Amino acid sequence: MVSVINKYLETELAEAKKDLEGLRTYPDSDFACIVKELGFKCELCARCCTKEFNDHVFLLDSDAAVIKEIDPAALEPAPYYEFCDQKGRFYVSGYALKTKADGSCIFLENKRCKIYGKRPSICRVYPYMLHKEADETGNVDWRQISGLNEHGSYHSELDDSECEAVVRETKAYEKAYLLQLIDFFKAVQAHFEKNGLKHVQRTYDKRIREFRKGEVEIEVFVYYGGRFEKHTLHSGEA
Repeated sequence: MVSVINKYLETELAEAKKDLEGLRTYPDSDFACIVKELGFKCELCARCCTKEFNDHVFLLDSDAAVIKEIDPAALEPAPYYEFCDQKGRFYVSGYALKTKADGSCIFLENKRCKIYGKRPSICRVYPYMLHKEADETGNVDWRQISGLNEHGSYHSELDDSECEAVVRETKAYEKAYLLQLIDFFKAVQAHFEKNGLKHVQRTYDKRIREFRKGEVEIEVFVYYGGRFEKHTLHSGEA
């Protein structure tokens, strides 16, 4: 069997490992100060539960397991697939929640979450975040909150215990996400090498264009529970 060394995949894996180390060394005290200064308070507007503000809700494996028990049909392959092999098959690092035709979360009803007690991890920590991200000018730096000044209220009084809880929960989510991503990269790497495959960006772009035009259906392999689950998508499903 020919071993395929894919530099793009190796680069992505290295970057994820670097981000994980950066997360581990990011001072809790610095993050807590930012949380306290922002003083964010949710106003129950539910705007964050719509595509108006959030493109999709990515699920950790633990979250996907809960949703599978509640309603398996509420899951779909997360968008922005990371890889496409030369045979036109896509690979993505996890599941996302489906949305309704109006762009709202499938579990949103009358501006309230129907599964609030079992809501996904990202919904619990939102709008807090802690990862490297490029701004509108392309400058890559740590981002600690999403949708700043677009929803909720700010400059509320938060006690230290609240801030510390936000730090713990947010860092735990970001760590779990990066570990899942790293495992995904390793699984793709092993799968590609075993089967003589490689990521081909030209094939990726061509298949996506054809799919959006309704000319083809596509196969998407979702990484879940340490293995790949195959989904066949038709135009309009992604």
